[in-house]
Amino acid sequence: MSLGRTRRGQRPIDYWPGFVDALSTLVLAIVFLLSVFVLAQFFLSQQVTDKDQALVRLTRQISELTDLLALERVGRKSSDDNVLLLSDTLKAAENERNRLQGLVDSSSAGAAAAGGQVAALSKEVETQRQLAARAANQVEILNQQIAAMRRQLAALEEALNASESRDKESQARIADLGSRLNVALAQKVQELARYRSDFFGRLRQVLGNRQDVRIVGDRFVFQSEVLFDPGAAGVNPAGTAELDRLAAALVTLDREIPGDIPWIMRVDGHTDKRPLSGSGVYKSNWDLSAARAIAVVQYLVSRGVPPQRLGATGFGEFQPLELGDTDEAFKRNRRIELKLTER
Repeated sequence: MSLGRTRRGQRPIDYWPGFVDALSTLVLAIVFLLSVFVLAQFFLSQQVTDKDQALVRLTRQISELTDLLALERVGRKSSDDNVLLLSDTLKAAENERNRLQGLVDSSSAGAAAAGGQVAALSKEVETQRQLAARAANQVEILNQQIAAMRRQLAALEEALNASESRDKESQARIADLGSRLNVALAQKVQELARYRSDFFGRLRQVLGNRQDVRIVGDRFVFQSEVLFDPGAAGVNPAGTAELDRLAAALVTLDREIPGDIPWIMRVDGHTDKRPLSGSGVYKSNWDLSAARAIAVVQYLVSRGVPPQRLGATGFGEFQPLELGDTDEAFKRNRRIELKLTER
């Protein structure tokens, strides 16, 4: 009985308070850990937000720099290479920015590494900004050179216009002088034609109405038999008398025609087409015709006619008056023609 009383007198052990304390401690630890996690997430988000803002500013700067480069492209071709190089660098920077954005999103350590890359990129952007400034200076220099060239071109164009104006005036004066010269030449030709008509009329009176001396167009024609023996080029005695009268008329004509009219008496020798004999002095009709023309000229010079007013030409048988083979045709083709013409 004493044993039974002893067991009833003992109190049972209470575990519940200790369990509650342990559970409370566990809850507080979990809450603490959650708070630490939330704070860590807050600070990480804050850092990510700062990086995003930095990247936004960098993107804005890149956009502004791209606009600046777009304006610089309007410049001259000499700066195009620098602008293209800067554009490639900007594209590389954008790619690097995208890569850094991925690193920031993955972890804070990546964000710290991205911060270093952004600093390097900023330095590169500054370098490219300096290159853009130098390119702008080159464009400005090119613009100044182009402006100077335009001024030079304007001066050259003004000089060319003045030269063209002078050329037009010169051409007008030349045309006027040419017109005056043509009028003067026409007047001289008319005067010479008048003197020719007077000379032929006077020569006709001097020589008389002979069948073997006639006027054909603007020429006075002597048959060769009047002046020369057959096959000879020396003037015969009968011919000297005729040439004396011709020389006197030419001397008078030279005194009457003004000195500014360039006239000449051309003496043309002609033969028929029959070949010369091989035993003669002259080898061809051409030689004979030229020798006869020269003989007439030399005789006229000996009678006082100025030599500068005379000319001798031989045509041989190549300028016939008639194409027949009769003696009459041969006779008409053998002739000395006198033509008063311009020199």
